[in-house]
Amino acid sequence: MEKYSGFGLLKHALSYHENWQRVWRNPTPKSDYDVVIVGGGGHGLATAYYLAKECGITNVAVIEKGYLGGGNTARNTTIVRSNYLWDEAALLYEHALKLWEGLSQDLNYNLMFSQRGVLNLGHTLQDMRDIERRVNANRLNGIDSEVLNTQQVQELVPILNCSSNARYPVLGASWQPRGGVARHDAVAWGFARAADALGVDLIQQTEVTGIRRQNGAVCGVETKKGFIGAKKVGCVVAGNSGVLASMVGMRLPLESHPLQALVSEPLKPILDTVVMSNHVHGYVSQSDKGDLVIGAGIDSYNGYGQRGSFATIQHTVAAIVEMFPIFSRVRMNRHWGGIVDTCPDACPIISKTHIPGLYFNCGWGTGGFKATPGSGHVFAHTIANDNPHTLAAPFNIDRFYTGHLIDEHGAAGVAH
Repeated sequence: MEKYSGFGLLKHALSYHENWQRVWRNPTPKSDYDVVIVGGGGHGLATAYYLAKECGITNVAVIEKGYLGGGNTARNTTIVRSNYLWDEAALLYEHALKLWEGLSQDLNYNLMFSQRGVLNLGHTLQDMRDIERRVNANRLNGIDSEVLNTQQVQELVPILNCSSNARYPVLGASWQPRGGVARHDAVAWGFARAADALGVDLIQQTEVTGIRRQNGAVCGVETKKGFIGAKKVGCVVAGNSGVLASMVGMRLPLESHPLQALVSEPLKPILDTVVMSNHVHGYVSQSDKGDLVIGAGIDSYNGYGQRGSFATIQHTVAAIVEMFPIFSRVRMNRHWGGIVDTCPDACPIISKTHIPGLYFNCGWGTGGFKATPGSGHVFAHTIANDNPHTLAAPFNIDRFYTGHLIDEHGAAGVAH
């Protein structure tokens, strides 16, 4: 083909690649849709894709105020795992992990999904008791999970400081071999391309400014480019969910916090798994480019800023050096922050609301990326049928009235 010849490459370079085939369309919005998804991140794009693919609803628009995948999808540390404690959360994340395992083939797009395993370290006797409890719960749910002792951890990660003289000695860990990482922007692009191919309209640079109702039910959204009608509206906007809810007079049980991460200069391959520690508040993996991808817990204050505090960065870097003294002279290239919305029980809201035609998928806190395909799959079912998917039912907003909370603060692990 010409585009692979020397002449073709030169021609496309001189045209600034304007003649390349677009990965997805850039359509003018229709006047109305069957479903409008507000939020063009991984969860929103996955919802649109499964609405079209699994539910047969193709008259769908995804409306994004910026560019697709430019929010939290582009601002996370890409960890994928399913070893949560309670049945409800574990089964939802396991559903997502099973989808991850075939997702590159399903979307015909290389998501660079790497099942390199995830270690959650234990540093105290109580840590190890919690780990054993969670591993046993995982195995009862058919989820791969093991308890490792110090020697096994050291054999798995030779550069980890497992000395008994460490301030927080490593007593063991939980190990999920099927966990790993994926390429965050590829996930957004893969879902976007696949949804577009099924007829979904992807509308970027279009901020939603209001949700219009008629006779009590949703009838569409107001945007900076005009009104777009819709029979159903699904809101999937991560840290800004409370802002969307306020447009219809709702107050969600959410707090929005900055969540920071860092990447280092590239190194030769030295760490081939994900290592996490609740106790010292740090987790790290190495990307295919060679840089260390590092993160920790959320900043303690509420806000919509994407910078975060320097104190959190200091604490995070100290934690990583505590675990990996070999990294002490590695230079950090850049850091960034995302906005996460957290529920009181560290679990999401996947629910229709008391307003007919309005649905929310939010409150994932720091665990959103790993749930991307599962979240989109069960939310699409919930919207299409106006009834929750079996796996989504426990995450109905009504649980904050009934008191049936699902406390995953422990297994949510540092920030993940």
